[in-house]
Amino acid sequence: MSGVAGNIEIMNTFAAATTAPLAVRMRPRSLDEVVGQQHLLRSGSPLRVLAEAGDGQAGAVSLILWGPPGTGKTTLAQAIASSSGRRFVELSAVTAGIKDVRTVMERALNDRDLYGVATVLFLDEIHRFTKAQQDALLPGVENGWVTLVAATTENPSFSVISPLLSRSLLLTLQPLEDGDLATLLKRAVEDPRGLGGTVELSEEALEALVQLASGDARRALTGLEAAAASALSSLPATEEPGEATPPVVTAEIVAQSIDRALLRYDRNGDEHYDVISAFIKSIRGSDPDAAIHYLARMIEAGEDPRFIARRLMVHAAEDIGMADPQALPIAVAAAEATQLIGLPEARIPLAEATIYLATAPKSNAVITAIDAAISDVRAGKFGRVPPPLRDAHYPGAKRLGHGKGYKYPHNDPLGVVRQQHLPDELVDKIYYQPSEHGNERAIAERLEKIRRITRG
Repeated sequence: MSGVAGNIEIMNTFAAATTAPLAVRMRPRSLDEVVGQQHLLRSGSPLRVLAEAGDGQAGAVSLILWGPPGTGKTTLAQAIASSSGRRFVELSAVTAGIKDVRTVMERALNDRDLYGVATVLFLDEIHRFTKAQQDALLPGVENGWVTLVAATTENPSFSVISPLLSRSLLLTLQPLEDGDLATLLKRAVEDPRGLGGTVELSEEALEALVQLASGDARRALTGLEAAAASALSSLPATEEPGEATPPVVTAEIVAQSIDRALLRYDRNGDEHYDVISAFIKSIRGSDPDAAIHYLARMIEAGEDPRFIARRLMVHAAEDIGMADPQALPIAVAAAEATQLIGLPEARIPLAEATIYLATAPKSNAVITAIDAAISDVRAGKFGRVPPPLRDAHYPGAKRLGHGKGYKYPHNDPLGVVRQQHLPDELVDKIYYQPSEHGNERAIAERLEKIRRITRG
């Protein structure tokens, strides 16, 4: 057999064994094979109880598994299915409807009453179900016709109806640790269900795949699969292919196979809010390096740059305010530039504004002042406008005393006069209290003098 033909035979054999994605082939067959999430897999945990319970056994409660993609929600459900003696039904909220749910419930009720068989319903991506669709689950869960195991990447507090939440136990899955990812990758290289030793993985490549995965097991295995395919496609021609040394997956091959790290970031999910929250808190905390990092994550994940620009404008007014009056104009300029030029160039004014705001002096005196004033108004603390400040321009206003006694500040050499501006009910109220940061230090000194004159 020629070397080329031998290589083709190896690759065809490899392809035949890999009709399903590597991440699917390597799914654990039992809870004992699961890597990571050990806080949920201890003896006596709800997952263990559900997996070990047989037909007719009580004690299993409905579960909602919440965590980022690639943390093992579907894996745990399928491991439960293979371990439990119960009937297992799997639905996806992407394709299933109310009719499908009701069909499962009716079958589960019949199986329980007629044959004593319990049913576990695994519902993937439950957050995609409407309120009406989730309502259809309630009778079966409440009456124990099924044990529900639902998976979601979005915060159940916002995406799952309260009656269903109250009848289920919420389990939170965490991104996998680097050591867990490394264990998974090594297992996939050697396991016959995976690559079966057809390639070797260098330590540098292992570290690169772990880094790119960012806690996501599916991404780690997908990256390994792409890198292994690349390494196998470049096999040298040999006379005896069966005796050839397995090709080595190097860090260079990983870099060539994976164009970029696909960030774990859903613009409609928790990561969206977590990253923008970290972005703003880093600016507020005067850490330009962290702020730029989160800005880069949002840009690379495809976040709308106009959303980022809007958050910068809000931050400039809320957290910097009068401590640096130039912060808001710079944020507005960055927003206008973003609107005009778009990405990728817009990353530059956005970065400039981010760094400026992060390094600017901070003060929340402005938002504190307006929020305190709004709070008083909503509480009914407003009173009548003092007569000297009322409008005296319409016919009959002066006869009512409007404007009488008003002191025109420009007629005074200081440009400030003693005069009551607040209603009687709030005459001594102070809303704006400037900080000692940046420009507000000077404002505080000047305002103290002004208030001594205006309030006496």
